[in-house]
Amino acid sequence: MKTDHILIIRFSALGDVAMTVPIIYALSKEYPALRITMLSQPFARPLFEDLAPNVNFMEADIKEEYKGIKGLNALYRRLAAKHFTAVADLHNVLRSSYLRMRFNFDQNHVAHVNKHHELRLKLTAKRHKVLQPIPTSFDNYKEVFAALGYPIHHIDFKSIFPNGQGPLRELPAAIGEKKDFQQWIGIAPFAAHEGKAYPLYKMREVIDLIIKKHPSARIFIFGGKKEKEQMAELVSDNKNCTIVSNYLTNLHEELILMSHLDVMVSMDSANMHLASLVNTPVVSVWGATHPYAGFMGWNQKEDNAVQVSLPCRPCSIFGNKPCRRGDYACLYNITPAMIAARVEKNL
Repeated sequence: MKTDHILIIRFSALGDVAMTVPIIYALSKEYPALRITMLSQPFARPLFEDLAPNVNFMEADIKEEYKGIKGLNALYRRLAAKHFTAVADLHNVLRSSYLRMRFNFDQNHVAHVNKHHELRLKLTAKRHKVLQPIPTSFDNYKEVFAALGYPIHHIDFKSIFPNGQGPLRELPAAIGEKKDFQQWIGIAPFAAHEGKAYPLYKMREVIDLIIKKHPSARIFIFGGKKEKEQMAELVSDNKNCTIVSNYLTNLHEELILMSHLDVMVSMDSANMHLASLVNTPVVSVWGATHPYAGFMGWNQKEDNAVQVSLPCRPCSIFGNKPCRRGDYACLYNITPAMIAARVEKNL
């Protein structure tokens, strides 16, 4: 008898891929005999490598090796050779739709995610806005697997690390051991779009307020290479602060560090989702976007979402549209004290 083997497709940005992890973990536990292959971009491998014995990760560089129609056809041939019994498209964009079409021609069992575009339009409408929660990405992913005959009834995902925390000894000596009297706090102040990024000078005030209350705290600043100068300006030789990218070189190491944080401060961005995957509480800052759009981090508390009420919020699902007011009041009206107070509650 042929073993069921499901292909799961999700490319996109790191945060979006991270949101699939709790659901795929639950799928693997509820159906231990099911073979699961996760297809994504190479950067996502650390999220799935040790997730479960029946989960395999398959990388596809869609920007280079599998670029364009020719590349997608080559990728399809590589996938078809594995004889999947079902295909779950958790992305539903042109690339994944094309692969889905090829699998449909070969009469595979295929299902794709419903992004609820109509509900998104109502939530972000300029007039007659409907400010109500829409189905989360987690709910949408569950629907896809149910359509393929694999309903998920229970999700007990806590962390990608079996023991709850990653091994600190694998990190460079500069990170060191966590002292009993210390608070370790992560701050990820960057986002892909202006409508989601809290002003850096205000974030500096947040850091000052935290250190004033906790002089022994260590503040770890998360960001990429392109934000190097901004991070240096934010820290400005503050002995409590450590720029993570100066010492850690890959996602696996960052996840280990995140798993030892007492709390993470993040925008509506990938770092919120990464911290969620290692069971770290996140104080999330929301500007143009809104938790009602369904992108809150896994298992995160609504109370930890820092936001202000404005008639125009949310104006965008992804924060990539110009501010209708022109002043980004949704971000500038959030005071540093509001964020620091929420951090304090978690400590």
